[in-house]
This record gives sequence, C-alpha cells and structure tokens, in this order.
Amino acid sequence: MIKHLLILSGFSGSGKSTAVKVLEDIGYFCVDNLPPTLIPTFIELLSSSAENITKAALVIDIREGIFFENAAATVKELKQRGYPTELLFLEASDEALVKRYKETRRKHPLAYDGNVLEGVSKERKLLSEIRELADRTIDTSLLNVHQLKEVIQDTFGKPVSPTEKVSVTFLSFGYKYGSPYDADVVFDVRFLPNPYFIDELKDLSGGNEKVRNFVLQSEDAKEFIEKAVDMLSFLIPRYEKEGKTYLTVAIGCTGGKHRSVAIVEELAGHFKHIPISVQHRDINKG
Repeated sequence: MIKHLLILSGFSGSGKSTAVKVLEDIGYFCVDNLPPTLIPTFIELLSSSAENITKAALVIDIREGIFFENAAATVKELKQRGYPTELLFLEASDEALVKRYKETRRKHPLAYDGNVLEGVSKERKLLSEIRELADRTIDTSLLNVHQLKEVIQDTFGKPVSPTEKVSVTFLSFGYKYGSPYDADVVFDVRFLPNPYFIDELKDLSGGNEKVRNFVLQSEDAKEFIEKAVDMLSFLIPRYEKEGKTYLTVAIGCTGGKHRSVAIVEELAGHFKHIPISVQHRDINKG
C-alpha cells in the first residue's frame, strides 16, 4: 500500500532528473513523464501489485503536452480522495535556467526559435497553477547537483543501502559543445596529440583501434592514464563511504570525438570490477 506519493514537477533545467535519481536511491519507485490522468490508475496498479511498494514518485511537467492541462485537477483529486500525496516543485531564477541551457547547449522545449529566456517565460505561465498547489518548493538557483542531492536526502531520507557500491559513468565530451554540468570529476585531455589533424584519422572516432593507438602511444597519455587510475582508485571508495551511489567522471577534448573517447574507453577498462557505464556525448557531432 502506498504510504507516500510524491508528485515532482518544476521548470525545465531546475534539476528534476537529478532529484529523480536521488529518490530512486532512497527507495522510491519512480516514473518519469506519466500523463496526469493515468495517475489514479497507476496507484491502483501499485496497490494490487505483489511487490510491497510503499513510496512512489511521479514526474509531471510540460513534456506531457496537452495532457498537462489536467495536472492541477488531478493533484487536487488525489488529495480529495485521501491519497497520501505531496507535490514537490523545483524552481529556479531566469538567470540560472538560461545559464544552464547555454552551458549544456541543450534546447529548451518551449524555445522554438532558440530564445531560451522566452521559453522559460512561457513555461512559467504554463506551470503557474501547479506551482501554487505545491506542498514543498525547492529553489535550485544556487544549488549544484551535489547540493540538490543533499537537500533531497535531508528532506526525504538517506539511501536505503549506503554500503552499495557506487556506479561510475565514464563520459567523453567536447568542450566546444559545453562542459557537462552534472560531472563529479573532470579531466581535460586537450594536451594530448590530436588525431583530427591526421588525414586518415580525422573522420574516425576514438573507438577505432587506429585512433586509439595514436592517442595512447604517447608517453604523456601513458602517464596520464596511470595517474588518473591512481586518483580514481583513491576517490571512488571514499565517495562510497560518503554514501554516494553514482559518480560521473567526464573526460573532455576539443570536439569529443577522438582523444576523450579513447581515454574514456581505456580508463573504463581499469574499473571493470565495479558497476560502470560508458557514454560518449558528442562523438557524432561535428
């Protein structure tokens, strides 16, 4: 039986993705982008499930499109019917939201002409009613992802299994497309020889053996890998001890296609004894 139904809403770029990850870590059954009209049916399904799900978190925002029009009415109905519902709204200043979108080069869902501030203004109007219904509001304007995580944990609880091994994501990216705002550890490998200036390697990626060999053959690359492995081997257990459940290690080069990709693949190979994933954010750009 559901003892706590948390409805999470907020502005695009305010930190909802981070909040959902934290809520999952502390034992919430999370569903993102569920049409509001389906929430009562969803609750009934959870109540009749053989699994003992007592805490659930649902994200509703402007991605629902026309279905979002029913969001406020649905929240009111849930409370009237006695469901243990709490609405958490994440907000941020225009300045903070615009800055985040410019840093990540992402397109605001309502900025059809590329004007981020105009998209933010439109979204404020669309979310005004659901924001007024919020039981709890968190302003993330001055919070980074780590601080937001701490706020969510302090509010809703610590991880269920604090001794669980941290999951590490090795992420390659290109500085020309902006630094990843959610990275915990960032290494800049633009000091390494660039395959882009080699005709036979220019159109290949760091996942290609020829490019990888070119990047890793230098003494600087070998020494960097050794030092990075040592540092991460030191850091990861200490992040685990702190209770961190996921860690993003970002490796950046100019375009995110050659050097960073090769280095990520090489570093990831040294940490197969722990849960890892590999992502190449900008490998197909440019």
